[in-house]
Amino acid sequence: MNPKSTFSIAGHPIHPMLIPFPVAAFAGTLVVDIVYARSGDPAWAAAANWMLGAGLVMAALAAIAGFIDFFGDSRIRGLRDAWFHMVGNLVLVLIEAVNLWRRLAEGPDFIVPTGLVLSLVATAILLFNGWKGWEMVYRHRVGVSEEPGKTTR
Repeated sequence: MNPKSTFSIAGHPIHPMLIPFPVAAFAGTLVVDIVYARSGDPAWAAAANWMLGAGLVMAALAAIAGFIDFFGDSRIRGLRDAWFHMVGNLVLVLIEAVNLWRRLAEGPDFIVPTGLVLSLVATAILLFNGWKGWEMVYRHRVGVSEEPGKTTR
């Protein structure tokens, strides 16, 4: 029997529904930082702050769903990939929270080079965390239905 997602709607796990939002916001911050570094236009710096803020809010929601799944099934906690995924995401959120905090405290001058480097590191961590998340689904079958066409509950 596959490990179950304990936080779901009609058998559809919530965590994977939420994670595209912070991923897009955090990766988008790197892109916007690059545009700002090349243009110097303060509108791009403001856009990056909004993206980081939105990413952190959505990451918090995804984390709640992820924690409920993690602590809801001991088989998930028994997966090394689940631990890497969780710790990696905690590190990612910490980096992005510091990134936003310093930008708000120091203004656009923080972006080049430090904010840009933090965004690059965060994007690299996103790739690792995504890899571990998909390992849980495709290798360990977390939240995957036992029967094709059926939802997990």
